[in-house]
Order: sequence, then C-alpha cells, then structure tokens
Amino acid sequence: MAERPTTSWRHGIAEEAQELAAGTLDPDCACMAKLFPEKLLTATDAVLDTFEGELPGLGRASDEQVFAVVERIVLALNAVDEAHNGGAFETGEREELCDYIDESLTEHGVDVVALTARHGLGRYQLTDRWRKW
Repeated sequence: MAERPTTSWRHGIAEEAQELAAGTLDPDCACMAKLFPEKLLTATDAVLDTFEGELPGLGRASDEQVFAVVERIVLALNAVDEAHNGGAFETGEREELCDYIDESLTEHGVDVVALTARHGLGRYQLTDRWRKW
C-alpha cells in the first residue's frame, strides 16, 4: 500500500524530537516541526482521506473519471498550499505527493502509463495541468 507522505513527515518530526531530547541534534539544525506544522499535516491528511475514498473502482473507470479524481486532489492540495502562503510543499514534498497519487492509482488498477500516454502526456505529467505547488 502506498505510504502517505504525511506518515514519513510525522516520522521525521518524531525522530528529530528524539534527537533534540537526547542532545544529539543542535537545536539550530532542527527544522522538521517548522516545515510540517500540525495544521499542515492535518489539512493534507484530510485531502488524502478524500482521495483514498475515491480510489475503489477506478481501475474500471473512464479516463475522464480518473482525471476528475486527480484534478480534485490536486486542487485540494493547491488550497492547502495556498493556506500556507504557497510554501507548504517544496520540491521533495511535491515529488512525494505525486508519487503517492501515482502509486495509489496503480494499486487500484489504473494503468497510469497508459492513461497518460492516451492523452499525450508522460507518466510524471499526470498532475501538471492543475498543480500549483
């Protein structure tokens, strides 16, 4: 099952907190909690919850239906990013979110390579039409 990016982000926060508590990390080098405040994690998880609820049956859906689901998650993530002054998702986070979307669709029977090819897109252009983050 595709792992949510928020899971690894939370893990990073917890790891950093342990290192700070143990004195093995200089507080000036700690950044995870600042990069991923709980409000951002909660909002992102809410978007991912909705997306995951739409996944069952997509392997039998039309291209238009799959693209509609992708559009909805991307627009919702755009709103999360905008609520955090356009700085919620940096390059690494963008890649994790896009990989998560791709892997989740694939796990539910969507051939992402074939889907994007039918529409003149490369696999990694699946979210580009709507993505602002």
